[in-house]
Amino acid sequence: MLPPGIDANTFAAAIAAFKEAVGEQHVYTSNADVALYRDAYDIQWGLPGERQVSAAVAPTSVEEVQKVVIAANRYRIPIYPISTGMNLGYGGSAPNYSGSVVIDLKLMNRVIEVDDKRHFAIVEPGVTYFDFYRYVQDHGLKVWIDTPDPGWGSPVGNSLDHGVGYTYMNYRDHFYSHCGMEVVLPNGEILRTGMGALPGAQTWAEYHYGIGPYVDGLFSQSNMGIVTKMGFHLFPAPEAYRSGTVFAPRRRDLIALIDEVNYLEHSGTIGQPNYGTPLRAVAQQPAVRAVMEKVGGPTDAEFETVAREQHLPCWSCQLQFYGAPGVIDAGWAYAKERLAAAIPGATFRDDLSYRFPLTHEQELQIPHKPSLGVPNLEMFRSRSPMNPKPTDGHVWFSPLIPKSGEAVLEAQRVFGEASRGVDVPTLFGRGNPYGPLSTPQTWMYRAFVLISGWPISRENPAQNQRVIDALRHLVQVGAEHGWGEYRTPPAFQQEVVKTYSFNNHALHRFHETLKDAVDPNGIIAAGRYGIWPKHLRDKHE
Repeated sequence: MLPPGIDANTFAAAIAAFKEAVGEQHVYTSNADVALYRDAYDIQWGLPGERQVSAAVAPTSVEEVQKVVIAANRYRIPIYPISTGMNLGYGGSAPNYSGSVVIDLKLMNRVIEVDDKRHFAIVEPGVTYFDFYRYVQDHGLKVWIDTPDPGWGSPVGNSLDHGVGYTYMNYRDHFYSHCGMEVVLPNGEILRTGMGALPGAQTWAEYHYGIGPYVDGLFSQSNMGIVTKMGFHLFPAPEAYRSGTVFAPRRRDLIALIDEVNYLEHSGTIGQPNYGTPLRAVAQQPAVRAVMEKVGGPTDAEFETVAREQHLPCWSCQLQFYGAPGVIDAGWAYAKERLAAAIPGATFRDDLSYRFPLTHEQELQIPHKPSLGVPNLEMFRSRSPMNPKPTDGHVWFSPLIPKSGEAVLEAQRVFGEASRGVDVPTLFGRGNPYGPLSTPQTWMYRAFVLISGWPISRENPAQNQRVIDALRHLVQVGAEHGWGEYRTPPAFQQEVVKTYSFNNHALHRFHETLKDAVDPNGIIAAGRYGIWPKHLRDKHE
């Protein structure tokens, strides 16, 4: 397809300019090549609303990116930069503005520097977590990367979309742990942020701010430029790891449990905590389901009666410790002491224990490899001979809620009622994706995400429409309670952005003002997170 508003002759001239910029072999226009950039998890797959790509260009250097951007400006071609395009469930490699040309940065895949004494790295956007991990291992460097599930994505792309991981403190927040970036602006000029603006800077990937206003955030979840290099703070490789689980017997124990775990985490004693409920293992038993799916939710007494009948505690939380062996052993002892005092009847279980470095055989046996900084693709193991009819992908609903037990219990109730009666399967099993057994994800260091995954079907557009309707409703319900999404697929970005409406959408209007100033032709990633260029605004807002 042609980009909107671009005739065939103009598009042919632009393609010729792109070939001159990057070489003919790195410009993709055939149907087979262009099809590779479809969003495999597009909820409108095969329908008129599916986001389409007109062509793709793969530069190999920042100079080639500049040439592509200048050519796109000359011919007014909308372009959409991706790092590796593996942002599944949140948009993949397809543009918000259908018909855009994808700028695929996967060939810019140099690990420029890793320092394991000062604990930082500088990488290009085509570097994957697998590439990064192999580089560290091959060079015997004593640092860990923090990787999401799965590991085929890009640290640059993941951090720019506010992606998250599994290890210790702020390393899990990948944009927070980035430090300095190089950006090709919409006019083709190169910008370096923070200390990188100082020629010959020695601390570009160590000190965030440089001098003057801090602008890095303008290039995350946005369309203000194309990031071609990025620095990251890295986790010093610990000597040892251990984990242990605390079990809380009563429903309201969740409040004290979270308060105490917050203290342990925020004071640096533990890494990522993982909340759960042992009752989930028996949730499909008729007697348990009847109580948990009760209109209005179960009372505390009913919830606890089910737990006693099943001989199970109400809640669990796995704690993870990183550091010297004696230190983490003392940390686990200290955590048990605090939790036992705060939660009468709490019980504890020792889980995993490792000394580093691990052998390859030990690494293969790690139950959840990202917790130890090891990228993998194990989250896709559901697509196997054991599961011959997996879903065709999924979309995420990802609201942030306060990091408290009271907020979790309230969000369970609110989202459970809002999701009641939605006639679709859910990613984690049939039935309501929310309810009294929902537990928060803890990727962020200072907030919870009460996430839910909603499968899509390429063969059942009616089901997909029910998912669209359900998620739009949940977006509004969440906003009414002060719970906004931190990240969302393109199909919902407009609705989510509108919920951030303080002072007549002052933040969104500011974003539009910046877009008009730095990208007057509106060529880069039109519509990303609701930021449309001036000439398209009336059609899409």
